[in-house]
Amino acid sequence: MTPIEAALRTRGVVVCVGPGGVGKTTLSAALALQGGGLGRRSLVCTIDPARRLASALGLSELGNVARPIPQASLGAAGVQLIAPVEAMMLDMKQSWDELIAATATPEQRDRILANRFYQSLSTALAGSQEYIALEKLWELHSTRPGDLVVLDTPPTAHALDFLDAPSRVLEFLETDAARWFLAPALRGAQVGLKLVGLGGNLVGRTLSRIVGMQTLADLSAFLLAISGLNEGFRQRASSVRALLASETTTFLLVAGPAPERREEVVRFHAALRAQGLDVAAVVVNQVHAAVAAEDVARAGELPQPVRGKIEQTIEEASALAEADAHGVSAMGQAVSPTPVLTVPRFAGEVHDLGALWRAGAYLVAGAPRPDSPPPAPGEP
Repeated sequence: MTPIEAALRTRGVVVCVGPGGVGKTTLSAALALQGGGLGRRSLVCTIDPARRLASALGLSELGNVARPIPQASLGAAGVQLIAPVEAMMLDMKQSWDELIAATATPEQRDRILANRFYQSLSTALAGSQEYIALEKLWELHSTRPGDLVVLDTPPTAHALDFLDAPSRVLEFLETDAARWFLAPALRGAQVGLKLVGLGGNLVGRTLSRIVGMQTLADLSAFLLAISGLNEGFRQRASSVRALLASETTTFLLVAGPAPERREEVVRFHAALRAQGLDVAAVVVNQVHAAVAAEDVARAGELPQPVRGKIEQTIEEASALAEADAHGVSAMGQAVSPTPVLTVPRFAGEVHDLGALWRAGAYLVAGAPRPDSPPPAPGEP
């Protein structure tokens, strides 16, 4: 059994991580499909807003609620699943709103959701996307016992940017600066939108000129409204961290064959292992394959000048394949004993369920399964 198949059969959570542009989103969807093929009720939660993935899954759109892949679409693609597969796309704003609604009193909820500073924080604060992705993962795992959840994570060059997102958001809410903003209002007769006493000091006057008094008032009101929720946020962040470190969760690192991509993933792998997190495999995607000997022989039989052009193309392709092979070997040594798997660069894009299924089958088994349709172009 390959490491990927073992993860899909035995784990509850598979987290696909790595830099952007290496195929994480498509591989995540392909793995969820394979989970359904192995008899696991599966869900892929993606961060990618591209409509092409929804179309590839046979859905008109992806939203913040899981939607099943239509049986008619699966049948038309020749894909037979043992268990159902669902898909969703993380909506940051809606997910933050749902988190506030679940943890705040009705009065707190209304004040926070209407606050302009909160509306910016929930979409623009550094780490907020990673934080809410992990929060959604915990929610999905908690409400779907026994299911397989495949999480496609936001692109990041550093593992700690993703893993430490809950801590960074909580630290922002609990910093000395935040308490400094909050203290004057707490001392006031009315705890509300006014920054009582703040505008009278030099720092307050300077800040108000730079960002505007209304912005400071919004920040103060937000910190007041959310101050009672920090303990709940800490507890949920602790639960998320425990889930990531538990035996039910494994990570799949996705990389491209370019040298800079490999270096990023080696650092990412080291950070994950340093925190005691399980890494099922490193997947090097879109690897150039060596030119087949028969193709080289056929090129030699062609007349000139066509033969010269084809032979030059073969030479360039061979050089790319050799460079990729060297890089994969070097990565294998750097991340040992974690297995390194490769997925070849196919001729076209993954644009439908059949292509997704074949891409996932290649990743799970190293080659198409016996019950899979013949390979066709598709780039995971």
